[in-house]
Amino acid sequence: MVMPTGASHVLLVLLLCWVAPSKQELAPVRLRLGGPRGPAGEGRLEVLYQGLWGTVCDDGFDFHAATVACRQLGYTAAITWTHSATYGQGEGPIWLDNVQCGGSEGSLAECVHNGWGISDCHHGEDAGVVCSGQRLPGNSPQATTSSHLGEVLGLTLEEVRLKPILARAKLSMPVMEGAVEVKHNGRWMRVCNTNWTRNNSRVVCGMLGFPREKHINTSFYRKLWNRKLKDPNSSLKTLSQKNSFWVHTVRCQGSEPHLARCPVQMAPPAPRQHACPHGMHAIVSCLPGPAFQGMGMGMGKGKGKKKTIPGKVLPVRLRAGTHAGEGRVEVLRHGQWGTVCDKQWDLAAASVVCRQLGYGTAKQALLGARMGQGLGPIHMSNVQCTGHEHSLGECRFQDAKQNGCRHEADAAVRCHMPHMDFKSQVRLAGGRNPEEGVVEVLVPMQGQLQWGAVCGAQWGLNEAMVVCRQLGLGFASHALQETWYWAGSPDATRVVMSGVRCAGTELALQQCQRHGPVHCPSGGGHFSAGVTCTAHAPDLVMNAQLVQETAYLEDRPLGLLYCAHEEHCLSRSADNMQWPYGHRRLLRFSSQIHNLGRADFRPRMGRHAWTWHQCHRHFHSIEVFTHYDLLTLNGSKVAEGHKASFCLEDTNCPEGLQRRFACANFGDQGVSVGCWDTYRHDIDCQWIDITDVPPGSYTFQVVVNPKHEVAESDFSNNMMRCQCKYDGQRVWMHSCHTSDAYGADVVRDLERQEQLANNLV
Repeated sequence: MVMPTGASHVLLVLLLCWVAPSKQELAPVRLRLGGPRGPAGEGRLEVLYQGLWGTVCDDGFDFHAATVACRQLGYTAAITWTHSATYGQGEGPIWLDNVQCGGSEGSLAECVHNGWGISDCHHGEDAGVVCSGQRLPGNSPQATTSSHLGEVLGLTLEEVRLKPILARAKLSMPVMEGAVEVKHNGRWMRVCNTNWTRNNSRVVCGMLGFPREKHINTSFYRKLWNRKLKDPNSSLKTLSQKNSFWVHTVRCQGSEPHLARCPVQMAPPAPRQHACPHGMHAIVSCLPGPAFQGMGMGMGKGKGKKKTIPGKVLPVRLRAGTHAGEGRVEVLRHGQWGTVCDKQWDLAAASVVCRQLGYGTAKQALLGARMGQGLGPIHMSNVQCTGHEHSLGECRFQDAKQNGCRHEADAAVRCHMPHMDFKSQVRLAGGRNPEEGVVEVLVPMQGQLQWGAVCGAQWGLNEAMVVCRQLGLGFASHALQETWYWAGSPDATRVVMSGVRCAGTELALQQCQRHGPVHCPSGGGHFSAGVTCTAHAPDLVMNAQLVQETAYLEDRPLGLLYCAHEEHCLSRSADNMQWPYGHRRLLRFSSQIHNLGRADFRPRMGRHAWTWHQCHRHFHSIEVFTHYDLLTLNGSKVAEGHKASFCLEDTNCPEGLQRRFACANFGDQGVSVGCWDTYRHDIDCQWIDITDVPPGSYTFQVVVNPKHEVAESDFSNNMMRCQCKYDGQRVWMHSCHTSDAYGADVVRDLERQEQLANNLV
């Protein structure tokens, strides 16, 4: 075969590429992060080359390569890199292999590699990166709209604070009243009160975590100012004569999420003009939200109530957030909780949500289900707010059904929160890393603050959740009642807190109920409370609609129920029957359990501790995974069942996510983020034995993870209920919903209707 002249040159070039890896192509390439939805800046590394997305092999990939990739993605630095498809296996070509970077390259394409598409890897070797959360200047993340202190008129306001003037304000936590100071080029400067407006105060309060501003007595502060100017021992007169002491003018509209978004004039227009002639520092007083009232200097009472438009007040809540004041936005509309589509979602709309909840303005408006996907209706899309609304319902929006929105686009927020200094009142000691250890608290003892341990008796996940939130470490993965393997601090050996009982929503452990005098019979030391924290947690939610659609009755012969009887899936009366003669009446249904959190749901026990059940020939990884109960309308239990977790796996996943857990061949068990585990109606124990139940109206109830064996970001949605009508031959299920799916009024109406229909009221 005769080859064209040009072809031989092409072949030679390809051979040289293979033999001597080099910088093949310096043209810029696009990068993205793939895999399960998680925190911004981490995921499977993917490269766009010749119009096709592909992955990077982990052979030769190191921290230098991760640094280049993170910088190209718009982040300041890399934290680490991952191998062996940690973020799932990608698809398409493996574009890069044996990538070798020095760390200073501007693009991954500038690093040495085998050549585009030349690789002996498979997708089980896909590389990933974990980048820092900080963005490079000028690089805003595609999935985030942020109010980080930005540049305004060429100026950068780095930080803003209130400096308390009055003695009572200095003792307040959080600080709610004082002189406005801004940090510019590393220096704190006062803001002149000339032309200062309540719109400016509203913005300052919002960015400091407060929903509203409060009127102040400026004449009182003017007298204090003049008195200090006349004081020969005060340096205020000298400082106030320097223009470097002042920010000349601030002009806000009141809807800005941060003072840095307002027009700011640092110096007066004329060269020798005084920056604040005849003025003084601007004073701001803020009103705290309900969660922070009573914590400060008694300023929680304001005149009047917020004016809202009748019929447009939509209650809102946040779900699945790692920290207080953040989460997926859900609104109560038509009596049912639902999510908000992220189309046109911005800081103005996010700030309305934050203020409505009693927080400040929004730090970030998060797109793309960054706080996990919701389940149920999507109520709103194309939300457009001015920033002055008191409720999200006052904003312009469209019905999400008209826009084809899906839960992959659920909107979320991060709100500005007041600085409470809660973090300094608790610490972890003795752990292997900063996220775990013995819980030690700072409490007043005999007139002075003293560190001490917490009694481990009755210590549980709710209490651990509060500690992790207080420390800013996210969620609790374990609550430990014994910590003999961790050495606490020498100055905190004494037990100073016992009988701690938290609802789980408190902002600090000191807000939980506890014993007055400490009572801890087991003592401290090895029996002190401990925690392990994690940045992300799973969140299991039952698909209520599927239960309603699949419920039916079956009269099953005893001869087919030996295994179920062995696993205690039948009522006690089955023990007294003449096996194998007779049958049991079973209420059967399918269940589909979604993981809507931001971490995989994994069994607490490792596979070495799983129990083998010979009858069904499978392993139980959790003692009890779900409770199935049939209740009277007054709440009494008339029948029950339970589902041991014989197999936790990804039955299905949304498009773009791969199944990672499967039970076959003693495989790993769990439910991946965004995926769901389906238990079909025709498998053993997927029922309630109602053989002994008389006809009537009942409440059908399912509780997932009932013993809280595995930590979740939200336990309030683990219960599902249906109204159930049984006539002795047939069964009807209706009004199925998770425990937090409907508003309280709707739930009460449903229960009352059933009670009225059965003459119970």
